[in-house]
Amino acid sequence: MEQKFEIKNSFKNTVRMIRYNLKIIFAGRFIWFLMAAFAFFLFFAIQTVWNGEALTDGTVYNLLIFPGILLIFYPSVFGIQNDDDSRMLEILFGIPNYRYKIWLVRLLMIYVLIFLITILFSAVASVLLYKIEVLEMAYQLMYPIVFMGSMAFMFSTVIKNGNGTAVLMVLVGVALIILQDAVERTQWNVFLNPFQIPNNFNEIIWQGLITKNRIFLGVSMIVFILYGLYNLQKREKFV
Repeated sequence: MEQKFEIKNSFKNTVRMIRYNLKIIFAGRFIWFLMAAFAFFLFFAIQTVWNGEALTDGTVYNLLIFPGILLIFYPSVFGIQNDDDSRMLEILFGIPNYRYKIWLVRLLMIYVLIFLITILFSAVASVLLYKIEVLEMAYQLMYPIVFMGSMAFMFSTVIKNGNGTAVLMVLVGVALIILQDAVERTQWNVFLNPFQIPNNFNEIIWQGLITKNRIFLGVSMIVFILYGLYNLQKREKFV
């Protein structure tokens, strides 16, 4: 009986911790980014259908990638500033192994939530536009989404200001789009569409290219997160 009570109490505390951290992370503004992401998705989907463009898995991927990045934008860019505004930084820096116990868990919660929302968006696209493998689509979308989110988190620990980080990420995004034609058929293309094989491209080579691209994005995510967590150890630069 006592063990059941402890398990129940532990579960309640975990739920409260998750709700509290999500409240701090999104600061009541995430709903607007969610609505904007869905609005962008609907706008581009309607435009695609209106123009009579061919609907494929690759088309759906292109329609969902920008809304996904928009979803990750706010929590990753403004997370540190939200802690500062709520006067939580001083408290958090007093907790041993701060980077592992707080922000690593927060990042995990953010990515899981975005993944679930991406599954929802993919399911809507599968019903309204073109039949797709929902989980596979959401999984592939998470590579560029988490890549951009992890990069934004890293920059936020360097700049320590949400607005400044937002400006920098917009500039980085524009630069990546400009460079996309130059790296379109290489493993360095952050926005590589795995469902859209280029014309006159060997399928075996294409599959190898996708694997290399996902390894590149995965390793980059880890480096960005670790460097951001390392920066968070420098208490004197934040408080």
